[in-house]
Formats: sequence, C-alpha cells, structure tokens
Amino acid sequence: MRPTLVTIGTGVAAVSAAETLRSNGFDGRLVLVGAEPHLPYDRPPLSKGLLLGGQTPSDILLHQQSFYDDNEIELVLGDPVTAIVPSERKVVLDSGATLVTDQLLFATGGAPRRLNVPGDHLEGIHYLRSIDDALAIQDQLQVHGSIVIVGAGFIGAEVAAAARQRGCPVTLLELASVPLRHAVGDQIGGVYAQLHRDHGVDLRTGVGVAAFNGPDRVWEVITTDDQTIPADLVVVGVGMEPRTGLAESAGLSIDNGIVVDEYGQSSIDGIYATGDVARRLDPRTARHVRLEHWQHARRHAEAVARSMIGDRQPFDDVPWFWSDQYDVNLQTAGNPRAGSTVVTRGIIDEMSFSTFSLDGDHIVGVIGVNRPRDVRAAMRLIEQRTPVSAATLGDDDVDLRRLAKSATQQFVSD
Repeated sequence: MRPTLVTIGTGVAAVSAAETLRSNGFDGRLVLVGAEPHLPYDRPPLSKGLLLGGQTPSDILLHQQSFYDDNEIELVLGDPVTAIVPSERKVVLDSGATLVTDQLLFATGGAPRRLNVPGDHLEGIHYLRSIDDALAIQDQLQVHGSIVIVGAGFIGAEVAAAARQRGCPVTLLELASVPLRHAVGDQIGGVYAQLHRDHGVDLRTGVGVAAFNGPDRVWEVITTDDQTIPADLVVVGVGMEPRTGLAESAGLSIDNGIVVDEYGQSSIDGIYATGDVARRLDPRTARHVRLEHWQHARRHAEAVARSMIGDRQPFDDVPWFWSDQYDVNLQTAGNPRAGSTVVTRGIIDEMSFSTFSLDGDHIVGVIGVNRPRDVRAAMRLIEQRTPVSAATLGDDDVDLRRLAKSATQQFVSD
C-alpha cells in the first residue's frame, strides 16, 4: 500500500516540502490542506508588488494547477483542518471529511497579532497576511485616502513605503524609538526613520493606539499621547503569532511554536513541523529558535522533507532575510544582534553600507543596505566560521567575495 503524507498549510514551506518529497523519490499519496481557497502563493509580494500594483494575484502563485496535477500533489483548499487524532493518524477537516496519514507535517505559519483597544472591530481596520487582505488594502490605496499604519516593523514599514509610492498621506505609529528596532537596532533603525520621513511619512515614535473611533467604519485614530489622526484606512502590523492551536490540542510540545528537533520532528513520532510555526533546535547554538523569514521557511521545509523520507541531516543554514522599501534594499543574515562588536563598511549617509556583528574575530551577523554582495560574502564566512579582523571588514578596498571564496575552498579541502 502506498504511504500517505499530509501537510497542513499551503504556503511556501508546504509547497517546498512537497517539491522536495517528489524530487527525492517519494511516490506515495501527497496531500496539502489549506484554509484559503486560493492556489498556493508567495507572501512577500503582498506588502510589495501587489500593493504597488505591479503584480496581480496570478503573478504571485507558486505554481499553476498543472504543476500539482503533473506531480500528483493533491490540494484540498478552503477546507481547514479542525482536529488531529495522533493515535489514529487521522486529520479531520471542517467539511467533516477525514484523511488518514502515515506522516504529518505542520506548515501552518502564523497569524497577525491583534490589537485589543476600543473600536478594534470597526470596518476599515486591516491586517496583512493573505491575498484577500492585500487586495482590500490596495483598493483603498487607489483612492489616495489617509492611511494610518500601526507598527513600524517590516510589514508596517513596507506598507508605508507602498502607500507613499501610491501617493497616499501616511502616518506611521511605532512604540519603539525607531522603526525596525527589534531586527536591526537603533543605528539602522534611525536610518530608516529618516528614509521614511524623507519620503513624506509622518512617523511618530514612542506612540501607540489608545482607540479607534467611528460609527461603523474607522474615521480616526486616538493615540496614546492623546492625539487624534484622521484615517480612511488603518493597517495594523504589530507582529505575528505562530498557529499552534491544532498542534497543542493534539498533544504536541509547544513553546512559542511547535517544538521540533534538528530534523524537524515534533514530540510525537511521525509528526513534523516546519517554517514560521516551528521552534527548531539550531545545531550552531544548541538553542531552540523560531524564525519568520521566507528563505528559512523554504530551506527548512526542504531539509525536513528529506528527513521524513530517511535522509536525516541537521538543518543549520545561516538565516537570511530581505526587505525592499522605496529604492532601498536591506538584507540581513545570521544574528546581527548577537555580537559584542559592530563594524561598519561603506557610507551610511549615501545609503550604501553594511554592518558586521562580531563575536571575537568571527562574524555572527550582517546587515547590508544596498550591499547584497557584502551579505552574500558574509554568509559564507559565517558558515565556515572563518576568522576575520574588524580592520579587514571595515576596509572597503578589501574584496570580501574573494575572501569568502578562499574560505570556502579551504573548508572543502579540509
């Protein structure tokens, strides 16, 4: 009898796992179950190309239907999983249908963290996680109404950039002292504060939302410093929470995500988790981490899929993430907040620089602003744990790519 493998979720992690399973010889029944009715699609464009109008929903599909047909990947769309019975390897769907599976993969991702303030139920308050969310926001951007964005993390900052590029008045509220502070720190956060202000964003830091006002639809935002801001549209981006409800009900170990080992297996044999929802054991640090990055979701899913069919290799990729705002590209790799020394390369005022975080003479993280080559080179140096002096990193005349290539060749020969 052919084995069956079911994945809960239809995002990039789920699809990457399915691709890997088929390309590595899994010939059993393969089912992807998703709550949304849409074909699996890519999420990064939701806050970029889709809001800017340069892409349509069909442009961001991960594959056309023919791909799933050709690879015998069954899609169950718009029929979310409501329960799991691990002892029977049974998956129960909202429609009442059931699936019996030999192995189960959670790729449930996360849900936007919700604000809990008076008026949070009003029409016109949006969160951005799905195609439908993005299209609803895009409709409002086209009429050039006043936009209030709550939260200046990556989602909020990218929506602010898109809204300004569409010609909308934008007010951006952030509790921290600078945008993106949690991810990139005060210095680069300050650079992005100036970037948004230079593009006409009314950025207000150290400020949150006290309430939303309006009879049925939001028409103003009351801030925690007692200011009133008119709003035709509100977009809230205050973080994400992993979707662990099903896993917790099934008895899996939960700790800010589904806890898995270095191979992606949960506390119950035969049940795995990947992507944003997985709190995985990192062989580099011997700690559990949970990452919410597209690249991590894709690459971790590939490794977990191979583990599920017997090719068990610990996943130890260097984390990598990017964000495009206006004409500025930011990339991060490793853990930029972990080092004790920070070295800057390039010119901050010209928006062409990188900062390297060092632990002793080893790079543990890098942030590049319009410097993708620096980031790629640093990733190799992090992977190989190549010693590099602060003076070398800070010297713009030193070719980091050549240094990284040499380190890779040495690593292979060893």
